[in-house]
Amino acid sequence: MEDLNVKVEQALDNIRPYLIADGGNVKVLEITEDKVVKLEFTGSCGSCPMSSMTFKAGLEEAILKNVPEIKSVEAVNVALDTY
Repeated sequence: MEDLNVKVEQALDNIRPYLIADGGNVKVLEITEDKVVKLEFTGSCGSCPMSSMTFKAGLEEAILKNVPEIKSVEAVNVALDTY
């Protein structure tokens, strides 16, 4: 499981500079036994209305593409779309 964590962090490192530039970031809360990654947005990403799009198009895609062992990705605090 430690190896998976390293791979997930490396995949996220490709996206982090963009999150940090906007005053936010993301952290891995856990990788479950059934290979589900649980993420938490931090900083301004936690309340950004675009965070659901960032999650789907950026974080989820990067993890699933670079770490094929992962079955799914969940964000625990994605802001709901309000438009």
